[in-house]
Amino acid sequence: MDIFRVAFFGHKEIDHVPELERKLAPILKGLMREHPSTVEFYIGRNGEFDEIAASVIKRIRKESHTDGSLLILVLPYAVKNMEYYERYYDEIVIPEVTEKAHYKKAITLRNRWMVDLADLVIVNIEHRRGGAYAAMRYAQKQNKPIIHLQGEAFPK
Repeated sequence: MDIFRVAFFGHKEIDHVPELERKLAPILKGLMREHPSTVEFYIGRNGEFDEIAASVIKRIRKESHTDGSLLILVLPYAVKNMEYYERYYDEIVIPEVTEKAHYKKAITLRNRWMVDLADLVIVNIEHRRGGAYAAMRYAQKQNKPIIHLQGEAFPK
């Protein structure tokens, strides 16, 4: 069975939620159709974009009655309320590379781990700073295919 892995990165605060959901939904539906055996969605849950992406994935799976995908939360370290996350996500992963890292460095290491694993990276980047932007730049350097929800022209 071929597994297709998708990583998501975006900024913490989102002003245009309905527009973002409208852009993201057809992309995710297409991925689920193209990879019906298994598509794994890796999300970090460090901001509104991650929450929106997870919500859209869950909604599409429910509407289309597809079970060939997994919604995987990738944490840089253990957090409180793990029981909530265990109920919401199909799996929770804490990469080995982050286990002994300082908590600020652990997020960067987690993001790089997600990029390295991914077959596709989906980003919602609006400015040239922050962890999501750094993850996108790392994905570019790794020659990963990237879908920019804000358009291909931004940011290069």
